Amino acid sequence: MRIWPDPVTLTGTHATLAPLSQAHCTDLQKATADGDLHKLWYTAVPSPEAMEAEIDRRMSLDTMLPFAILSTQTGRAVGMTTYMNIDAVNRRVEIGSTWYRRAVQRGPLNTDCKLLMLTHAFEALDCIAVEFRTHYLNHASRRAIERLGAKLDGILRAHSITPSGTIRDTAVYTVTAPEWPAVRENLKWQQSKPRD
Repeated sequence: MRIWPDPVTLTGTHATLAPLSQAHCTDLQKATADGDLHKLWYTAVPSPEAMEAEIDRRMSLDTMLPFAILSTQTGRAVGMTTYMNIDAVNRRVEIGSTWYRRAVQRGPLNTDCKLLMLTHAFEALDCIAVEFRTHYLNHASRRAIERLGAKLDGILRAHSITPSGTIRDTAVYTVTAPEWPAVRENLKWQQSKPRD
């Protein structure tokens, strides 16, 4: 039974992070079909047919606190994200298994979600560090993580086997509690700067 962190709803300017439930399944099936995200070889996004089982899986694990990402404009689920690899003793979480439908990618939604999750992690949960992991070859994800202000800790070589059967090298990034004030200001600036 999960004892930390408790489920919570986090609301920002562009996104609301709501505790994941089967009520989000239909929206998430449409979201993953937008751009055929489940066909990307370097990441694991559930197919529309596998969405119900993936929601059940994420909700059943004590080491995960999953969220549906809702657009504040439409109220519809446009993706998923998770506090995962939860380490209550050391007050650490990973933000991962994040994906967004193609229509909202490269917009302000990701910055808003990360600001919400990092603020909650450092200011409500008193985390000492928040980690991000991605496939070494997922360059878009790595650039997005680096734009947040997370620092590369290193590469875990031959870390895991992907669903396609290839071997994944994992890039590990971290934001630590002393770094959080500067990262927070960077994210707020990212939110307010004019978009091209």
